[in-house]
Amino acid sequence: MVLLTYTHGLRASETCGLKLTDVDIKAGSISVRRRKGSLHTVQQLMPHRGEPLLDEFAALRAWLKERPSDGGDALFLSQKGGHLTPVQFYRIFRAIARAAGLPQGKQHPHCLKHSLATHLIGQNVNVAKVQQFLGRRAISSTMKYVSVSDTDASKAAHTALMNFF
Repeated sequence: MVLLTYTHGLRASETCGLKLTDVDIKAGSISVRRRKGSLHTVQQLMPHRGEPLLDEFAALRAWLKERPSDGGDALFLSQKGGHLTPVQFYRIFRAIARAAGLPQGKQHPHCLKHSLATHLIGQNVNVAKVQQFLGRRAISSTMKYVSVSDTDASKAAHTALMNFF
């Protein structure tokens, strides 16, 4: 649940709203109905690439083997059956975050969406592509993750100008 939330930049309510039919392991995709006016997106599931704990295929297969079969259409279930609520997800995440030693201000699942955006921008993924991946309608909400140091700006300008001349 946490892996999918991070890897696809989901809000807690989006994670909790996932249905079994939203995940297609054979096709390697996940369909996300975004909230708060964001775009619906269909994204690829991520294989592990050397880190088995980050393999969405393996994590989903393991969860589906463990998941009670009488849980209806919800991908992630509450203890009573049915969809897990965002409040329940928050409590689960907060316990994990505390155990991992995260600062109190980072002990909420929405920090996963912010972390993903920051990591993608840090890997020089085009801001428009990050915007689309996060399902955002306005690029301004993605631009808040872009910060450039004077050194980075100078190096980039130098490289561009050297290629120009």
